[in-house]
Amino acid sequence: MLAKVSCALAVSLLLTAFQPRFGGTRFGEKLIDERPAGIEHVIVIGVDGLSPDGIKKAETPNIDRMVANGAVKWNVRTVLTSASSQNWASMIMGAGPEQHGIINNDWELDKHTLPPIAQEADGRFPTIFSILHKAKPSAEIGAVYHWGGFGRLFQKNAVNYDKHFSTEDSTATDFIQYIKNKKPVLGFVHFDHVDHAGHHDGHGSVLYYQSVTKADSLIGKILAGIKDAGIAEKTLVILWADHGGIGKGHGGATPQEAEIAGVFYGAGVKKGYAIQQQVYTYDLASTIAFALGVEQPYAWIGRPVKPGFNGFNEPKNLWLGEKP
Repeated sequence: MLAKVSCALAVSLLLTAFQPRFGGTRFGEKLIDERPAGIEHVIVIGVDGLSPDGIKKAETPNIDRMVANGAVKWNVRTVLTSASSQNWASMIMGAGPEQHGIINNDWELDKHTLPPIAQEADGRFPTIFSILHKAKPSAEIGAVYHWGGFGRLFQKNAVNYDKHFSTEDSTATDFIQYIKNKKPVLGFVHFDHVDHAGHHDGHGSVLYYQSVTKADSLIGKILAGIKDAGIAEKTLVILWADHGGIGKGHGGATPQEAEIAGVFYGAGVKKGYAIQQQVYTYDLASTIAFALGVEQPYAWIGRPVKPGFNGFNEPKNLWLGEKP
């Protein structure tokens, strides 16, 4: 009997010693994989049509500060075609059109040709909102969006707060107030005015760059709102986009259209770090799940952008290609 007790104790101590170092969390009895330390809130700022060129050439002091004090990937690859619905869907669904079935802007829940490879009760592919809600039913989750089409992409019963506004200013004002009032575990805001400028005036035009500067000012207000809410030290902020553009359009398979910048800033993030790992737009959902200690569904194909966080390295099997 003494030998059995000693053996059990040794096994227990061994298992304890090898638990994740980075704040691994248990949901029920299941141990979730290792995660960055200190992240209790994730705020995603999505700017429709924001290109890397726009960030680099416009006046963007707030984004510049996020890049300098965070981690950045300048050439995140979108899904094709480089249009809005399939890319916003891929961001929150951790998978591409081949999996979630949203192949263009004509998609509707009751009108589409390709069903999702796996679906929830409402007919949608699982999103970061729905899997977080199931893992943490009491978690505050909210989405505020400028483009009404974003609202059709996620499960309504998975969010506590769901608002659509007609201007970028009203969208930002409401989202900031939501952060202050509710301190969400996951808050997602969508701005559409940069895409409008790209279509109306052209990507690379003076007015396009001015719209990017306007987005930067709204981002600065959101960062200030996070600080005012008293959660800045525990908040991961992610800046993302759905596509870039050429001339007055997008949708094609060119770097100008199909590459965006991904910026990680705040709790748990390395400072001044350029991410080497290849990143795809559907990796956003996987990274949010990773940061919050939630296991992603097997149907997702995204991978978390781990090297952007303290305590994590680039993949051991990272291959950056060969020079011709």
